[in-house]
Amino acid sequence: IGTSSRKLPVSLGGYTVGILVQTNFGGVLQIAGVNVGKKLNQFSFSNQLLNNVDGSCMIVVATDAPLDHRNLQRLAKRAFLGLAKTGGIASNGSGDYIIAFSTAEEIRIPYKTEGKLLNQEVLPNDLISPLFMAAIEATEEAILNSLFMAQTTTGYKGNTVPALPLEKVLPILKEHKVIRN
Repeated sequence: IGTSSRKLPVSLGGYTVGILVQTNFGGVLQIAGVNVGKKLNQFSFSNQLLNNVDGSCMIVVATDAPLDHRNLQRLAKRAFLGLAKTGGIASNGSGDYIIAFSTAEEIRIPYKTEGKLLNQEVLPNDLISPLFMAAIEATEEAILNSLFMAQTTTGYKGNTVPALPLEKVLPILKEHKVIRN
């Protein structure tokens, strides 16, 4: 499980986008553009593990921006771009899905109304791109947070899934100047 969020500056609405991910997927692992999977000879096309990359990544996108159903769907689709930035491939047997919701009071549908029509204030399309960027960035970070915090796990029938080998990953990221000493 990993989380991350972004808060837009007031000039862009001051809205927050929060991401919660449950990661159980495969692909060619990339961190900040570095092909870590290839360097580890794991999680890449150079290894037989690519034949066994099925799994599911579940992502929840939450925002306080007043978005309607259509724009919440568009925001959810942008979270897939964050998944792709980490090398996730949404493989053939993968069950990846994303849901998005807004907590904005302006878009809540009241239980009872006085009139026959509802008037809701929603963010226009022209102002949504910063939220898209926030969803992409926060999704990528949430996935990396989940990978960096993962522990080796043994489950059903003794199947073991190893944790990301941080003792090998960190030197690669230092070599590529992604992190400092």
